[in-house]
Amino acid sequence: MARPFKEIWRELAASRDFFAVQGLPAPAPETTPEAYFAALGEEALTETGCSREELSAHFARFLAALCRIDAAPPSVNALSVRGGTDKRGRPETLDLTLVPGDVVALVGPTGSGKSRFLADVEWLADADTPTGRRVLLDGAPADAARRLSLSGRLVAQLSQNMHFVMDMAVGPFLEAHAESRLLADVAGAAAEVVALANALAGEPFATDTPLTALSGGQSRALMIADVARLCASPVVLVDEIENAGIDRQRAISLLTGSGKIVFVATHDPLLALLATRRLVFAGGAVAHVLETSPAERRALEELAALDAVLSRAREDLRRGRTVAAPKETY
Repeated sequence: MARPFKEIWRELAASRDFFAVQGLPAPAPETTPEAYFAALGEEALTETGCSREELSAHFARFLAALCRIDAAPPSVNALSVRGGTDKRGRPETLDLTLVPGDVVALVGPTGSGKSRFLADVEWLADADTPTGRRVLLDGAPADAARRLSLSGRLVAQLSQNMHFVMDMAVGPFLEAHAESRLLADVAGAAAEVVALANALAGEPFATDTPLTALSGGQSRALMIADVARLCASPVVLVDEIENAGIDRQRAISLLTGSGKIVFVATHDPLLALLATRRLVFAGGAVAHVLETSPAERRALEELAALDAVLSRAREDLRRGRTVAAPKETY
C-alpha cells in the first residue's frame, strides 16, 4: 500500500468510511497507509483494541472487498426457477427460464404464494427456503459466498409500500446514486430520472423536493425510474404497483426496455396481460404457466382503452374539472 490516500480515495471513495467506523483520525491525503498506521498513537490503538499491524491488515481486506463490490455489475444471460413444493408438501411442477427483456406476471389470490416466490428469487434459493425451490443463474446454482456477494446487486425490489425516511432532497439523492455508478454527467442523469418519474406519477415533483415529502405513488415512480436508468441490477421484482397512481404500462416498458428480467406480482389484468407469461399461484405453488395468447393481446388493447378512460376521468376529478359520460367525451 505505497500509494497515498488521495489516489485510493479517487478510485474507492468509500474507503474513507473505514476510519470513521473504527473511530480513527482521518488520514492526510498525501500520507500512505503504511505511514499512517505506523504513526498511530497508543490512545487510538487502545480505542480500537487492535495493533498497528492488525489495523493495516483490516484496511487491506476492506479495500479488497470494495474492489470486488466496485467490479463490473453482475450480468445474467438466463435466470431459471426449478419447482419445489406447495404448502402441503406436494411437488410443484415448474421449470421456468427467463432472459433479459422478459417480463413475467405472478397472479393468484392473496396468500397464494406470490410474495414467497419473489423472496425465493431475491435470495437465489437453493432448496433452502420453505418452498424448496432452486434459482439458477445461467444454468448453475450460486454457492453461498456468491449468493451473499450477488443478491443485493443482482436483484432490485420495488415494493407496494415504499417511503423514504432520509432527510435529503430528490436531486442530491439521485446525484449520489449516479456518482456511485461513475457516470460522467451526474446532474444530467439525475434530471433524466426526475423527468421519467414525473411522466409516471400523477403529481410532478422537482429535484429540490424532500424525499420525505413524496407521496407513495411519487416514491414508487422515482424508484422505478431510478432502477430503469441508474440501477445495474439485471433482475427486478415488482410487488403490486397497481395502486400507486402511476402509469403502469409505461413503468413496465421502462424496466423491460433497459434489458432487465422483470417479475411482477399483481391483481391488475392490465399488468398481467402486459407480461409474456403468467404464473398462476394456488396453495403456495405455481399451478399453471400461461403464455399470453393473441386473443388476450387483443383484449389487452380494449383494457388499455378502458384504463385510459378511467385515468382521464381520475385526472379530471383531481384537477377540479367536471367528468362527463365517457361516450360523450372520451
